[in-house]
Amino acid sequence: MPNWTEIINKLDYAFQPIIYSHSGKIYAVEALLRNVQQVPGLNSIDDLFNLAFNDDYLYELDLQLREKAISKFSQINIDNLKLFYNLDNRIIYNKKYSQGNTAKILKKYNLTKDRVCFELSEKGTAIEQNALSTMIQKYRDSGYSIAIDDFGIGVSGLKLLYFSEAKIIKLDRFFLTNIDQDSKKKLFCSSIIEMAHIMGMLVVAEGIETEKEFYTCKDIGADFIQGYLVQKPTTNHKDITSNYLNIITLINEDKRVSNSFIDEEFIEEISPLHINTSLYDLFVHFKEDTKNNFVPIIDEFENFLGIIYETDIKKISYSQYGLSLAQNKTFSSTLVKYIKPALNVEISWGIDKILETYNLNSKNSLGIFITQSGKYKGFINLNSLLTLSYKRNIEIATNQNPLTKLPGNNQIEKFIDKTLRKNQKTITHIIYFDFNDFKPFNDIYGFRQGDRAILIFSELLQKRYPKDAFIAHIGGDDFFVGLKNYDYKEVYHLTATVQEEFSNSAKNIYTKKDKENGFIVAKDRFNMERRFDLLSVSSAIIEINSKSNISNFDNTLNILKKASKGSKEPISSVL
Repeated sequence: MPNWTEIINKLDYAFQPIIYSHSGKIYAVEALLRNVQQVPGLNSIDDLFNLAFNDDYLYELDLQLREKAISKFSQINIDNLKLFYNLDNRIIYNKKYSQGNTAKILKKYNLTKDRVCFELSEKGTAIEQNALSTMIQKYRDSGYSIAIDDFGIGVSGLKLLYFSEAKIIKLDRFFLTNIDQDSKKKLFCSSIIEMAHIMGMLVVAEGIETEKEFYTCKDIGADFIQGYLVQKPTTNHKDITSNYLNIITLINEDKRVSNSFIDEEFIEEISPLHINTSLYDLFVHFKEDTKNNFVPIIDEFENFLGIIYETDIKKISYSQYGLSLAQNKTFSSTLVKYIKPALNVEISWGIDKILETYNLNSKNSLGIFITQSGKYKGFINLNSLLTLSYKRNIEIATNQNPLTKLPGNNQIEKFIDKTLRKNQKTITHIIYFDFNDFKPFNDIYGFRQGDRAILIFSELLQKRYPKDAFIAHIGGDDFFVGLKNYDYKEVYHLTATVQEEFSNSAKNIYTKKDKENGFIVAKDRFNMERRFDLLSVSSAIIEINSKSNISNFDNTLNILKKASKGSKEPISSVL
């Protein structure tokens, strides 16, 4: 039998920071086991836990490692910092498994349950889905936060996401490595993030190593960032800092504007109460503040915890001795048992996602609470949400083409303006599309068929280009696409594919005879009848990077547009 005391003494923990993607402030550290290779016969962490599992010592090992991690974590002097600790799912099968052990360890080091988040993963284990869900439920019921690690790798990840009610998911680094160059990864991750947010979950992008990966993850809505770009795991707890200046610098240098921000005027500043507020002061609050029948509750770090409804404490406050008992310190308790969960979102999510989140979770909700990097910011009531929704719909309608519903010229000008600003850290590709021989087609087939051709092309653009592409309709048969942080070869291939696919699709609009001929006969601008090819589209691509001469943009675009006319392949240039 292995000498587990000797093995555990050789092991150590390194910490890696998890930071807010929109501020660069630290949120948590993940405890990562180190020195396993110093144990004879072991080559990896998996080897260690497999040995313990086979030796029926897994739970005992985990508890001792848990205390080792918590003990070292308690030495980091950063307020409200959280510890992410990885659990081996198989401990639930151990007959010695019991609840309450973590609480004893935390109490020993003067820490509370809200400082720990357990990471659970289905990767690498044969644990049944029901058993894993049961384990998650047990830890949640005990008051601990749960994060799903390695999300996207397991075969039943979406099912786990649905049933677990976890607070956080961590996207596996496989999907994030070179995400700025892989449209499929970007589509997958942005879809998962959007779904997680609507379900009230936060998302960590882990394994981030480059600036482009960071910008891409921030753009698609990841709440937290973890990886070598922020900091490598360190066994010296003093290396952990409250702010990461390298990330803050990247955020400040990012000149791009996030989509559809919320006007501050719609956020009502309802004063919150502290979690340690006495029951008596809570009574007084509702007596003096008659405007709202609820009050937001925050912790000592201003993090939003939930709300307390006036109706839930009325029975006590209206009883004969209610106020007297509440003033009695031996009777008065904290407000924890009165707190109810409330719908809340991060302000960085943007108005569109906030409105969608409310629409899907609005049952019995008074409105939606807003946080900024976890801290309570304010409240948007139902009337303000309706106003925001109305204004957003008007804004969308005003700035979109009435036929295709795509963004119009105002949005195009804003996109170009932001792109052409100095100190661009990203590579942007602008693509201009123009139909070939569209006027003679309209003359012969009529404007309804012309609109049909335009709609076919609009749908093709939205189908073929990535979800984060800016796709717009200049007007008539002219279209605009903007792509950030994509490789030129990928952009060129996508555009060439669009040109070819449209030519094939457009043939179906023609009569059988014209389709067989491969041309139509119509009058040209000199009123002379001649042959015109079937509909196709030309394209011009401009690459804009940090070395681009911005003053040449208009001239370069005009030259490319003329050169591309009639071409079956994209014409491109670097600005």
